Amino acid sequence: MLTGSACETEHRSMDMGNQHPSISRLQEIQREVKSIEPQVVGFSGLADDKNYKRLERILTKQLFEIDSVDTEGKGDIQQARKRAAQETEGLLKELEQNANHPHRIEIQNIFKEAQALVKEKIVPFYSGGNCVTDEFEEGIQDIILRLTHVKTGGKISLRKARYHTLTKICAVQEIIEDCMKKQPSLPLSEDVHPSVAKINLVMCEVNKARGTLIALLMGVDSTETCRHLSCVLSGLMADLDALDVCGRTEIRNYRREVVEDINKLLKYLDLEEEADSTHAFDLGQNHSILKIEKVLKRMREIKNELLQAQSPPELYLSSKTELQGLIGQLDEVSVEKNPCIREARRRAVIEVQTLITYLDLKEALEKRKLFPSEENPPHKAVWDVLGNLSEIQGEVLSFGGNRTDKNYIRLEELLTKQLLTLDAVDPQGEEKCKSARKQAVKLAQNILSYLDLKSDEWEY
Repeated sequence: MLTGSACETEHRSMDMGNQHPSISRLQEIQREVKSIEPQVVGFSGLADDKNYKRLERILTKQLFEIDSVDTEGKGDIQQARKRAAQETEGLLKELEQNANHPHRIEIQNIFKEAQALVKEKIVPFYSGGNCVTDEFEEGIQDIILRLTHVKTGGKISLRKARYHTLTKICAVQEIIEDCMKKQPSLPLSEDVHPSVAKINLVMCEVNKARGTLIALLMGVDSTETCRHLSCVLSGLMADLDALDVCGRTEIRNYRREVVEDINKLLKYLDLEEEADSTHAFDLGQNHSILKIEKVLKRMREIKNELLQAQSPPELYLSSKTELQGLIGQLDEVSVEKNPCIREARRRAVIEVQTLITYLDLKEALEKRKLFPSEENPPHKAVWDVLGNLSEIQGEVLSFGGNRTDKNYIRLEELLTKQLLTLDAVDPQGEEKCKSARKQAVKLAQNILSYLDLKSDEWEY
């Protein structure tokens, strides 16, 4: 006797057996299309990439397959075919959008700038030199900063593209910095031992490989491949392993340093293979980011308490002490050589520091009320502006919109008005008033910068 679940299974099997062949075929195509959906959603390349053409070819073929299904004039089959076609066309459209997204093009254009910089400034590396100009170091740092600020809107394809591009450029920066910082007492004299000459030759080849690797990472050398360079480096490693150093400590240490250099270069070569498999671009679960988010959560709780409290002066001291502790926690966060984590930490520090500044100004204003003193008109005018700035800063701290919001424009205009008011204050040669006006101008500018930071829609 069949149980209830067994009867249901048998019933479903009979239904499938009775299902029209055209419906079965459409379901099969849909499963195939569904299987490549993650690849489309996560596609981070451009329209001329091999992978783009492969995915486009697969989806186009499936569309032809759907179109060839005979509906026999039946409404249910026609609807099923229409749905299957819409799903496939939707993926084709998403693939095209990923490859041609304005921010994806922005990432590529910045990468092209980095390529041009490498071509122009890193030529010495191809011959084993280490002459790198300050202009290159400043240029590559600017490129990394601009890439970090490219908005992804949480889109997987853009986050991957930004991460992979940053990873390559940061790797190039690391390779160069490592080479420049290294001040070895090497190479050893070849008179010490015959094996030293061989290690010196290997070291020269490693220096050349360093330049080749940079060219590969930046896509400026079409004559070399990662696989071939990996084989070359592995061969150099084997040559070093085969050397007889006769128990000489200084030669063994020399060989070890060169082996370490080769291992570092091999690690960078793995970047290309990791590009499609890594989930490191998803910083949502990154340990450092989680620490930063924890700090920001507590900071927001303190901020809400302060902005909503009836008698905030009582909270100033304890709040400032805790906020200083949060700054300390952020200082301990490891950025893991990741520019996006570094930027997230920088922004978090600004968030906390702005709240501390807000409390400092509130305290100063409260103290002035409790202990009034004689003030000349210019000095009083500065304090009046500081009082206005305190109110505006409270609103900016609560602001959660973007730059198209009417409230953003209003706050920006209010801050600009305060700056103009300060500009009109004549200190009449009084140093104390000059200093107060200068501090007030700096505060107004900092609040403006903070408003910009809050509204630029950046995300890691």
